[in-house]
Amino acid sequence: MKLIYHPDTDSLYIDLSERPSVDSQEISKGVVLDYDAQGKLVGIDIDNASNKAMLNELTLSKLPAKMQTLTA
Repeated sequence: MKLIYHPDTDSLYIDLSERPSVDSQEISKGVVLDYDAQGKLVGIDIDNASNKAMLNELTLSKLPAKMQTLTA
């Protein structure tokens, strides 16, 4: 999984898979879900991300990875 922030457009893309997106659905204003050919979620695009999410802190918890908190 990758979190990609574009400060010039204030958009955040949460890349959940390396599979290509073939369909998208806007679930609320500025929040778009991307799906692959099998209908599985592969990404989440958030416009005006700084108004919709706390971008200065990321906490991973109970994932099969090392837990770490990062602060900008």
